[in-house]
Amino acid sequence: MVGASKDMAVYCFDTLVAHYTGDVVPAPGFEEGQFPLFVTWKKVLNGGEPRLRGCIGTLEARCLITGFKDYALTSALRDRRFPPIQAREIPYLECTVSLLTDYESASSYLDWEIGKHGMILEFTDPESVRRSATYLPEVAAQEGWTKVETVDSLVRKAGYMGPLTESMRRKFRITRYQSSLCTMHYSEYAAYVKRIRGATPLLTVKC
Repeated sequence: MVGASKDMAVYCFDTLVAHYTGDVVPAPGFEEGQFPLFVTWKKVLNGGEPRLRGCIGTLEARCLITGFKDYALTSALRDRRFPPIQAREIPYLECTVSLLTDYESASSYLDWEIGKHGMILEFTDPESVRRSATYLPEVAAQEGWTKVETVDSLVRKAGYMGPLTESMRRKFRITRYQSSLCTMHYSEYAAYVKRIRGATPLLTVKC
């Protein structure tokens, strides 16, 4: 089975760097396949905790090469929660690539494990608006949330800001899933490029 790899994170960095330099993106070092996937960018400053700068992906299977190329840029430049990543930020970034697997219908909104499962939440709010949102498996553990806190946060992410009741939670439709992920900081990427290609990445911005 294909798992997330450093070569996938390298390809995402290659794609983002090439966006700013105008260079051709080097060929990926991984084989083609089809998976639901996400690309997450975080920024690390002064040894502090990584701060999210963009996270977008697809819950439907995509070809890995075009999928990572598309979502490396979409998550970096078009996540509406954040301003687009600038070229000067790239040396402070870390990239996490995720392949989603093992989709299952949960029996209730509590039928999942923190740190193991991501979830897709679907519900119809009191105004008859259909809503949905997802969190990747690592989110709840990183935030230190309980299951209820995670689900309630996901409801807000879906855009519903009204009151939440237990009877409402019991009507939620939850699809849980697992993921294979790999994280790489820019310093690792630069060292990889120097070792494999004989030169460090040049972040000279195109005119």
